Amino acid sequence: MNETMVTLVGNAATAVEFRETATGGMARFRFAVTPRRRDRETQLWTDGPTSFYTVWAWRALAANLAGSVAIGEPLVVHGRLKVREEERDGGRRTFVDVEAVAVGHDLSRGTAAFRRVARVEPALTAPARGGPDEVSGGRPDRGSGRVPGGGADPGPGGRTDLSSAVREKAGVA
Repeated sequence: MNETMVTLVGNAATAVEFRETATGGMARFRFAVTPRRRDRETQLWTDGPTSFYTVWAWRALAANLAGSVAIGEPLVVHGRLKVREEERDGGRRTFVDVEAVAVGHDLSRGTAAFRRVARVEPALTAPARGGPDEVSGGRPDRGSGRVPGGGADPGPGGRTDLSSAVREKAGVA
């Protein structure tokens, strides 16, 4: 199958919308790409016309996007280009989407601190026989540590908070 793969550099134009679906998470956001060119006559940088894309992501990438991207942040998006036409308000409109394979912050415009998502086996986060409080160590303020996409929720200080029962099953000290 021939697919058009693109890499776009621009800014998040909207907040990431995340939804849990039957097959995993789904996220989308609008992405703005504005080319900049140096005008040789005026010796100044000028902005070209802005193009907007809808970026779609699925499963783990979707959950990670929801927790990592905010409006206005500079990003690099790599994925499959999809162009579709729809009839709206009595006229034909063209929409350009990108089904993301990878998304990251543009480090030429700032710094970022990467946090690996801890993958926890579903059986390790399932409630114990005595109910959900046994897994959480009897503390009602602690859940299974799960967040959308299967990762563990970092506790205070950015550390993953796993109950002693889960650590024991996983063989983690």
